[in-house]
Amino acid sequence: MIEERAVVAETGRGYAWLDIQRRTACGGCEAGGGCGTATLAKLWSGKRLRVRALSELSLQPGDEVVVGMADGVLLRGALLAYLLPVVLLLVGALLGQAAFAAAGEEPVVLSGLLGLGLGFLVVRALARRFRDDPRYQPVVLRLSLIHISEPTRRTPISYAVFCLK
Repeated sequence: MIEERAVVAETGRGYAWLDIQRRTACGGCEAGGGCGTATLAKLWSGKRLRVRALSELSLQPGDEVVVGMADGVLLRGALLAYLLPVVLLLVGALLGQAAFAAAGEEPVVLSGLLGLGLGFLVVRALARRFRDDPRYQPVVLRLSLIHISEPTRRTPISYAVFCLK
């Protein structure tokens, strides 16, 4: 399970909108000055990502929670979003090469771009299909343990919440 801390922005029945601080993996790297990833990370630092997560807990805006997602979901989503359009681009270019071999490069490039566009449309359709599937949604796992010592929450928290899992 992939876990991340988040802050509750809004709540609803069975879900919560969470703000997640964007972070990179290169925070402790010594080669930060010459690394392109570190340079890009500076552009994204401080920005928050708003995510809708399923929740069975009674949450309030401002609560810090731990949100999780199954390991394979992230990998499958990345493969779908990045690999499928590239594969369809190559298939389109190969079909264009086979069909328009004597016509030059323009029809091959055009058929490759059509394949890429088709790939993006397929990804969009599949994303809409999976959007409401609970297996592919992040889930609020628990309140962050930081609330045990913080008196900032307006309503008391039962310590039994932390013993559920």
